[in-house]
Order: sequence, then structure tokens, then C-alpha cells
Amino acid sequence: MGDLFAWLLFFLILIALLVIVVYQLMCLADLEFDYINPYDSASRINKVVLPEFITQGVLCFLYVITGHWVMSLLGVPYLYYNVRLYMRRQHLLDVTEIFNQLNWEKKQRLFKLGYLIVLLFISLFWMIYSALEDDEHDIHGF
Repeated sequence: MGDLFAWLLFFLILIALLVIVVYQLMCLADLEFDYINPYDSASRINKVVLPEFITQGVLCFLYVITGHWVMSLLGVPYLYYNVRLYMRRQHLLDVTEIFNQLNWEKKQRLFKLGYLIVLLFISLFWMIYSALEDDEHDIHGF
């Protein structure tokens, strides 16, 4: 039963990460279509960058301490990329360069979105598998 709760927690954390990345993409799209100015767009995105990085780090840490090694290995490239951006001080958007970097920033977040969707479906699969396995044990009395 504990494994099912772990997978449910992973699923909810991945949903939170998806929401953060989609929010960033919406801010970039609003900037591209001139609905908001560059300063507002950059400040909105910069406010959620560190929570995204921390949430991803917590997710990888939870994978490791719960013994889900394959999922932790699947989360390492994304975590490494975030740590590399942070260490190089490239994690925040620059207001003066945002229009020059708009296509790159959108592609980067679309890649993150696709990566998180893959992880979400894998977690969903394992969550359903754990629920069915727990149900099977309950039926047979183990």
C-alpha cells in the first residue's frame, strides 16, 4: 500500500511540474503575441524557475529514497540540466535579451514538457500496476 501512495505522490509532483512549465510557455506565448511586455513576462517566468528546480530535485530525491532506481535514473538528465543552468547562472531570463532568446526558450520548455509527459505516463502506469498488485494481494489474502 505504501508503494501506491509513493506513486500517487510522484504523480502529483509531476502534475505540479507540468503546470509550472505550461505556465512558462503561456508567458512566452503572451510575450510573442505582444499581450504583455518583456519585463512582466521575464519576472513571471523567473518567479517560478527556482520552484521548478527545487520540485524536480525533491522528485529525484524521493525516487531514490523509495528505491525506484529506474525512475530516478530517468529523472537525472533533467535534474542535471537544471543544476547546470543554475551553476552557470543561466536559469533566469534577461529582460533585455528575451526577444532574441524567445525561440530557444520556447523550444527548451517544450522539450521539458515532452520529457515530463513521458515521466507522467510511466508514473501513471506504475501507479495503476501497484494498485492492481495491492488489490491482487488483498483478494488472495497475502
